[in-house]
Amino acid sequence: MKLGKIEKLDLRDIWANEASDFTPWLAKPENIKLLGDTIGIDLEVESQEKSVGAFRADILARDMNNSNHYVLIENQLEPTNHNHLGQIITYAAGLDACSIIWIAKSFTEEHRAALDWLNRITDENINFFGIEIEVIRIGESVPAPQFNVVAKPNDWSKTVRANANSGTISDTKIKQQEYWTAFRKHALDRKVAFKVQKPLPQHWTNIAIGKSGFHLSLIVNSAKNEIRIDLEINSPTAKQDFDTLKSKYEEDARIAISPDLEWCRLDSRKSSMVRLSASHNFLNQSNHEIQFDWFIEYIEKFINFFKPKIQLL
Repeated sequence: MKLGKIEKLDLRDIWANEASDFTPWLAKPENIKLLGDTIGIDLEVESQEKSVGAFRADILARDMNNSNHYVLIENQLEPTNHNHLGQIITYAAGLDACSIIWIAKSFTEEHRAALDWLNRITDENINFFGIEIEVIRIGESVPAPQFNVVAKPNDWSKTVRANANSGTISDTKIKQQEYWTAFRKHALDRKVAFKVQKPLPQHWTNIAIGKSGFHLSLIVNSAKNEIRIDLEINSPTAKQDFDTLKSKYEEDARIAISPDLEWCRLDSRKSSMVRLSASHNFLNQSNHEIQFDWFIEYIEKFINFFKPKIQLL
């Protein structure tokens, strides 16, 4: 078998200018998805050249699993420098909770160490990522972009530190993380089309459904002997969106997903939800596989039914 040789191309041959070439390319849905898949965040671009005080971030995006979580992306087609490091710290200081993604041709050891240090000293709401961008080609193939993670937050250590500081760490939270870890592996083994978040020690995990302001929450509740899927609607027009979905699709949803769906407008809260529950205790390891299969079956039904309808809102 004849094997090809990987060739690294000059970034400037692909994108001559950061602002006018690379940033618009990255902001396209298929390319921002490639970046999101690399770091495990479902990204949706909100704007380019977004003002942050007196400065402008290259791209402002949202985490589709948490519409209140902004993601700022700073691009550099050259090796990292102190000027851009100062910019990302300024952007982080301008927001209460955000992720900062610094993309560059290459990272110096000093700047990589700086991101690692920032991830150590900040809480779980602030995350810094260092991403090297390269373009490769094999023989005469079409050039292909590739993102390589060189610095990222340690989600587990941050969460444990936050819980320890607040005195809330418990055996139950450890079991919750073990449960979501096992579910994630089960879903990967089944080669599901949706993406499962990194497991954390909490009673829920979120799954994107294609638009910020909407996501699926998977919930376990040992006190109620219940596992649950919620389509959470927390868009700026959440009540209007809920009413539209309910008036148009309630009966169809009961047929396509389950007759046991609950439509919860929740007038005392900003968000609304569509809910489906099953009687299981997540602490019962003997039937975890049954629970995981239930989650997968109905996650797919929720996504297949609601995703195209949410896109039309």
